[in-house]
Amino acid sequence: MTTNTYSHAVIYCRVSSTKQKMSGGGLESQEHRCRQYALAQGYDVSAVFPDDASGGGDFMRRPGMVALLSFLDAQPDKNYVVIFDDLKRLARDTQFHIGLRQALQARGAKVECLNFKFEDTPEGRFAETIFAAQGELEREQNRRQTIQKMKARVEKGYHVFQAPTGYRYQRTREHGKLLVRAEPVASILQEVLEGYASGRFQSKSEVRRFLEDHPDYPDTKVHPQRIQDFLTRPVYAGMVEAASWDVSLRQGHHEPLVSFNTFQKVQERLFGRAKAPQRVDVSEDFPLRGFVLCAECQKPLTASWSTSKTGKKHPYYWCKTKGCSCHRKSLRRADVEGAFETVVKKLQPSLGFFGICLKMFNDAWGMRHEQAEAKALSAGNKVKSIDGQIEKLVSRIMDSEQPTVIAAYEARIAQLEKDRLILKSQSNNIVETETPLAELFELAFRFLANPWNIWERGDLAARRLVLRLAFQSPISYDREEGIRTPFLALPFKALAGVNMLENGMAHP
Repeated sequence: MTTNTYSHAVIYCRVSSTKQKMSGGGLESQEHRCRQYALAQGYDVSAVFPDDASGGGDFMRRPGMVALLSFLDAQPDKNYVVIFDDLKRLARDTQFHIGLRQALQARGAKVECLNFKFEDTPEGRFAETIFAAQGELEREQNRRQTIQKMKARVEKGYHVFQAPTGYRYQRTREHGKLLVRAEPVASILQEVLEGYASGRFQSKSEVRRFLEDHPDYPDTKVHPQRIQDFLTRPVYAGMVEAASWDVSLRQGHHEPLVSFNTFQKVQERLFGRAKAPQRVDVSEDFPLRGFVLCAECQKPLTASWSTSKTGKKHPYYWCKTKGCSCHRKSLRRADVEGAFETVVKKLQPSLGFFGICLKMFNDAWGMRHEQAEAKALSAGNKVKSIDGQIEKLVSRIMDSEQPTVIAAYEARIAQLEKDRLILKSQSNNIVETETPLAELFELAFRFLANPWNIWERGDLAARRLVLRLAFQSPISYDREEGIRTPFLALPFKALAGVNMLENGMAHP
């Protein structure tokens, strides 16, 4: 039994990773050994403070240690013994080890370790400092070895960081830990990236609302920074990089969600001219709100329900622009939307004429495919040329001793590597001739054949899609004339133009 004045003790346990927490040397094992020690010394254990944090860095950032110090501050009239399993559990950083010892000493606490005896002598303090410095050395060496191994994996084309949203790690015989698609989130993000590249989503705000409204996406609230990460991380294009370790962008071994060419289109749209976000005040009651303009001031009409004296509600569109001659003059919803529906119905080409257009499109598709094959062959030749340029630059780096020259060569190599990735993606992005054209463009053909059917039967999202795909710009509505001549999107403009041509024999 101890004969000193300390009879109360607290236990401090720490692991530096989740794996240690779950293994045999985890928190429970440490607590068990410390309780056995306290029982042998005659201490009454008042509390246990666990931590799941690295041994390096400021001890005041560890929740368990902060709670322990607060516990001691709350009971200044008692002297406590702080028991821990190993000297490395206290701190694996010499500076913070000394700071923590001083913080405990200032609170009247005595420190005891199961495998190290503290002595308040010059020799004892020297030995303690040496052990703390040894722990710091081991931590730094472990960190260096871990980074070296991770860097080597990235250089070989493997993602080594936390699995991004839409992926999970799976251990394989050939690759070890490899990213694989995590459905259904992977398919949802694929739709996001392809939609942003094609212009279906005009802004990050639209992407955010799409994810929050999607029934299969796990998060009902998505932070804007998450959207930025989804759109800018090359891992979704099958690439890996580690700029902090000087590992440039390269092809990865995991399955991409989209092609690198699509990823580049996303970057061009993302960092190009800003797009106006889709209106959030558009409802099922007024699908044309924000799309129909006042013919006088060319500003978007707003819409609302008006209550009559009898208590009955009536829907109206109206101009809210001050100074306009039509300011606050109501337009019946039936008149505005009825005129618009007449325009949409006229977009439908005749069945026979549409068949001729499909035949023309088929021929054009074949020509386009031949051009794509020629372009892919040209891209392959350019890739070989880039490989030759990279080899020459590497040889020049080996012969040069000037840091500035070497840095310039490395920057040029990095740019060439990026150009090579783009060219490879383009050369691999050829549509297979075996795939039927109707299968590839079934939805597009259905839309071109009958946009009115989609407008009449579709929900609000489908109707907004019709507005975006069928018209180049918003339409104007005049109180007397109705809807003025709209500017149709290119496919409908072409169909309408060809449909109005007079038939006749071609000149010999």
